[in-house]
Amino acid sequence: QVQLVESGGGLVQAGGSLRLSCAASGRTFESYGMGWFRQAPGKGREFVAAISSSGGSTYYADGVKGRFTISRDNAKNTVALQMNSLKPEDTAVYYCAYGWSRRPTTLEYEYAYWGQGTQVTVSS
Repeated sequence: QVQLVESGGGLVQAGGSLRLSCAASGRTFESYGMGWFRQAPGKGREFVAAISSSGGSTYYADGVKGRFTISRDNAKNTVALQMNSLKPEDTAVYYCAYGWSRRPTTLEYEYAYWGQGTQVTVSS
């Protein structure tokens, strides 16, 4: 089993920044890819960013490229999502996810474990 705990969400004005963090425990963290997804009110969950087990490869959704940065610290079993230039449309619950393999993936079904989510609200 893997436990994932997100933190860092909150309320921010448009144009501001937030840094989300996800702490993992229970398995060999450095062997698996990690991802961030989000779910806005009334919408399905969507891919945001992913990172390979080593941190050497990253993927981003088109809507966040150039604004969000995913990173990981394998010594601390954490993955982070730095979010800059936030927009009201970024408002959502953000979920950390732990993958089945080393490579990063945009596909929800390729993630084995999920955190409980953290709310991000961007006001206009």
